[in-house]
Amino acid sequence: MALLLFLVIAVATVWITNRALTGRFTETTRNRAEVRLALYSGNLVSELRRNAIVPQLLARDPALIGALNSADYSQSSQRLISYIDEIGAASLVLLDRDGRTVAATDRNRLGEQHRSAPYFIEAMRGSTTIFTAIPREVGGYRFTYSRKVESQAQTVGVIVVEVDLAKFERAWAGITDAVLVTNSEGIIILATEPRWRGLTVDAALDRQPATSAIERAIQATADWTSQDADAYLRGEAVLRIDGRVPFRGWSLTTFTTYASVRERVNAVLALEIMGFALLLAGAFYALSRKTALRMALFQRESAELRVLNERLSREIAERERVQENLAVAEQTLAQSSKLAALGEMSAAVSHELNQPLAAMKTYLAGARLLLRRNRPEEALSAFHRIDDLIERMGAITQQLKSYARKGQSMLSPVDMADALASALSMMEPQLKARRVRISRILPDGPVRVLGDRMRIEQVLVNLLRNALDATKTVDDPQIDIILAAGETATLSVRDNGHGIENLDALFEPFYTTKQPGDGVGLGLAISSGIVQELGGRLTARNGEDRGAVFEMQLPVFRENTRAAE
Repeated sequence: MALLLFLVIAVATVWITNRALTGRFTETTRNRAEVRLALYSGNLVSELRRNAIVPQLLARDPALIGALNSADYSQSSQRLISYIDEIGAASLVLLDRDGRTVAATDRNRLGEQHRSAPYFIEAMRGSTTIFTAIPREVGGYRFTYSRKVESQAQTVGVIVVEVDLAKFERAWAGITDAVLVTNSEGIIILATEPRWRGLTVDAALDRQPATSAIERAIQATADWTSQDADAYLRGEAVLRIDGRVPFRGWSLTTFTTYASVRERVNAVLALEIMGFALLLAGAFYALSRKTALRMALFQRESAELRVLNERLSREIAERERVQENLAVAEQTLAQSSKLAALGEMSAAVSHELNQPLAAMKTYLAGARLLLRRNRPEEALSAFHRIDDLIERMGAITQQLKSYARKGQSMLSPVDMADALASALSMMEPQLKARRVRISRILPDGPVRVLGDRMRIEQVLVNLLRNALDATKTVDDPQIDIILAAGETATLSVRDNGHGIENLDALFEPFYTTKQPGDGVGLGLAISSGIVQELGGRLTARNGEDRGAVFEMQLPVFRENTRAAE
């Protein structure tokens, strides 16, 4: 009866504590989320209002007006560049009355036509500053303020100020909350999840994995502190806070996980359960101590002595056997290590040289055909390519040592786009033979990393070769190559093959899914080692629909990177 009463009191105490603390901690989390939402909204409005006055000021700049009247724009771009640091805008663009870019902070944009752009058309029609949000082709939105420039009651051009709201997305990416901003039509224009842009909030929240419903059901059943969630993100219950941004009917929404609430409540419940367990253990100990103390003491001492004697005897015999076998084991281990290293290196040499040898065979066949047709100059070009491949083979044999011995060689800035072009040129015969459709998405500017170009090209060739092999059985083979730059340079290689079955063993040496004779399983192991030595990482996953996705991430090279190295 006493034990039953004790258990009822313990369960009731834990239940009441769970209810009280869950409500209290949830309210605290909600208040903090509301404060963060107000802070985010204020920063966003401040940035928009600060840039809204810029077109009006620049439209009155005598130097810009004079340049539009005289069509002399030699100093206009430099004048805009001098303003950009003080203003804090993403870019400044000056358009003439025909919509042509005559001055810009980014000189690469000079000569662009914006005659059909909304910010140009609306600015030419109106007399006030025009705000526009236009979707980008590569994702996201472009936010601009524009205003026409007048001289003697005549419109001579348009000044365009691009607002850098993407910096808020980059700042939000460093927090655990999910944040999104919608316009007056309910369309998401800023979000910590890039896939949400251009969708409504309901459509964005519906883009969940197929197993999220099952995961949520298991979590809600197993978790004592589960709440009625406002929404679910990636299968996890979240608290949703909506707020209005005082700008053109925009709204801002944050999603905060309940993880902190559950951790704090469970910590208190664990302490309570531990306390009740200690009390129960103390009660049992007090009841049994009087009758069993002496008998347990004598039995324990005798049993411990017998166990100790037996253990000592076993340890003495075991040590004698270990000493006898130690010398033999050491010799066997040394010989096995030598054989393993020899086999691994020979397989690596064969694997890395097969690609240049295949390309050389193709070029030799082409050169022989050209010589027969009396076209020696074109044949000479093929011999030059063969000479480059021979040099590449020599460099590869030097670089293969990095798989067995870690070392740091002299690094230099490498343009990832140039390295990709060289790798595609290396794979040109195989790609043409297979008729694979190649899709490339590259940024406008150069993306440079600090590394060894030969080794980076070696990694790219391995990734392209694996993608090519993965699409052998596909009717319409396709390889997508995406290069993006942010905090790191990320190059993704995607194929529409059948995907990867064993992701855990993918980067292990000698692991391969190819037929015997097609590969030995060292390409990805060597590539992963190269990327890690350059301070990055190589990852793989299966695509959402089909195929495999390999991502190589390397630190972006900046001016202070060389000094740090």
